Amino acid sequence: MRKSKKSRKWLRNLFLTFALVIVAGIIYGVYQYNSGLAMADDGLYKDDQKAYDPFEGADVEFDQINVLLMGSDARDEDGRSDTLMIAHYDQTTNDVKLISIMRDTYVDIPGHGMNKINSAFAFGGPELVRKTIKQNFDIDVNYYALVDFKGFPKIIDLLAPDGIEVDIPYEMSYGIGMTLNPGKQTLHGDGLLGYVRFRHDRLSDFGRVERQQEVLTKVKEQIGVSSLMNLPKILGVADSYFDTNVDNKTILTIGKGIVKGKSSMDTLRIPVANSYADKRVNVGDVLDIDLDKNKQALEEFLSSKDNEKMAKTDEISSIKLAIQ
Repeated sequence: MRKSKKSRKWLRNLFLTFALVIVAGIIYGVYQYNSGLAMADDGLYKDDQKAYDPFEGADVEFDQINVLLMGSDARDEDGRSDTLMIAHYDQTTNDVKLISIMRDTYVDIPGHGMNKINSAFAFGGPELVRKTIKQNFDIDVNYYALVDFKGFPKIIDLLAPDGIEVDIPYEMSYGIGMTLNPGKQTLHGDGLLGYVRFRHDRLSDFGRVERQQEVLTKVKEQIGVSSLMNLPKILGVADSYFDTNVDNKTILTIGKGIVKGKSSMDTLRIPVANSYADKRVNVGDVLDIDLDKNKQALEEFLSSKDNEKMAKTDEISSIKLAIQ
């Protein structure tokens, strides 16, 4: 009888402890989220009422998630996306792959003919960008995220509070509102934003894409348990700077997987080296690509285990071409 009472008391105390942990977790999450909201300024997507066509992303298959990332330094008058990426996440292996598509890539936009790929967003929002990628590269995208780069410094500082080490080859100042001096150094939010925005060098937009991939790769390497604990605050900050159809449950699943995973983030740029030509057409200067060659590169990148070698070869070839 006495043993039974002790057992019931132990179970009751265990239940109360468990309940207190859950309540404390909810309170912590709400507090962190509200703290994030307080940190955010009036970003492009705070109370954004702009309506887009329904996003008809493919259902996730074989635990492979593709998220279309579109960003801009500001909401341009013509509404074109400034940065276009596809983030690929494998839920089984926790591998992350990042594909950057150059904004001047000359493609067939459904219903609008041949144009720069960054025009697709202006013509029809995220859904037309998805259709354009599917038609030209045969890649199914499941979700989208629109990013206002004004929020980049705040989010990066939460994900990588110790900063990101970079090696700046020459002074960067024109068009970024600051001066970044040459040499190895650790940059934080605003400095990193200037670093990934700069494109007034001999590599032009190719250099900017390379720096964006470099920073995102290094941020991914720093993500740990502390970043996961900061997730509610990150979501609060992101509320004003992101417009996405990725639900919080999926974000949490991906976040946990990245924290648990030990792999690096592989990157690829489209068009790949030796697969395009600079061309002047009725819509301006474009990258006239070999579509078949780039589709093959994408297929190999998303399936090959030797992605790091291929990406590095592509990067070296690009630099040689730019110097020539």
